[in-house]
Amino acid sequence: MGTSAERTTGTAGDTGGNGGGESTFTVIVAAVANLGIALAKGVAGVISGSSAMLSEAAHSVADTVTEVLLLTALKRSEKPADEDHPLGYGPERYIWAMLAAVATFVGGAVFSLYDGIHTLAAGEELGDPLVSYIVLAVAFLLEGLSLRTGMRQARAEAARLGAPMGRYLRRTPDTAVKAVVMEDSAALVGLVLAAGGLLGGQLTGSGVYDAVASLCIGVLLLYVAWVLGRSNAELLIGRPLPEPVRQEIRGIIAGVEHVEAVLELTTLVQGPREALVAAKVDFRDASTAAQIEWACEEAARRLRERFPHVRRVYLDPTPGFAQRREEGLSPWG
Repeated sequence: MGTSAERTTGTAGDTGGNGGGESTFTVIVAAVANLGIALAKGVAGVISGSSAMLSEAAHSVADTVTEVLLLTALKRSEKPADEDHPLGYGPERYIWAMLAAVATFVGGAVFSLYDGIHTLAAGEELGDPLVSYIVLAVAFLLEGLSLRTGMRQARAEAARLGAPMGRYLRRTPDTAVKAVVMEDSAALVGLVLAAGGLLGGQLTGSGVYDAVASLCIGVLLLYVAWVLGRSNAELLIGRPLPEPVRQEIRGIIAGVEHVEAVLELTTLVQGPREALVAAKVDFRDASTAAQIEWACEEAARRLRERFPHVRRVYLDPTPGFAQRREEGLSPWG
């Protein structure tokens, strides 16, 4: 057995349950809705001469690109582990999701801010807003349906985990669903802002209201891009399981026969329903190699049973602090 024992559980490509399929459906619904909305907003923006409508068109184009990148993320992350990637491809979804956040920033926020500033500086000629109002109403309906799909999945997952909805959206590793919910929510707010800009311009004959609406849409998209970018960066760098879960994992391992103590515990979120657990464990000195092997298997089984998303468990038999001091070794090395 040597000086260490490792036990791997689960399969790298298994995401558990049907969460992957639900996320894919949610993203597809959002992508189809945003593609149609982008075209309609673009036409309405040209007809009405509204910078806010053009900003909303850019917003929807950015959202469509985002959904395409999220679909790529979902597909790529489902690849099973192989020799070159023994821990699987789960984290790849966060790379593509990060690119999606960049698309929201560049394609939506930057254009909206530029268009708003340009309109304030150069002014604009307002056209017939009727088409824009119709497009905004239809877009509001479609975005609302898309948001409902995303919220339904988010609520189901929050209920399954026993977490409040707000905390689930802040902490979920399923950034695809988080992106859809945030972008669709931002889209609804953006539609209201665009309608306000149109109405202000119609009542006063000034393009200032439209320009301000465009700037507000840009700031809104900046916030969405920042939140999504930060969430994905955190998961790419490596985020542990929540503290209560880590404490329970310690207790489960420590409760296995032949285990004296859990000296060090490392956990890592690798996907929405995939996590790794590694620990340095002090086994009883009188335990045989066979008993230590059994204890490792039993700990892995109990962890799998309690936390199905824990796919890999690595346990390293390590002398306890007292024993290491007696042998003149560092208590940490």
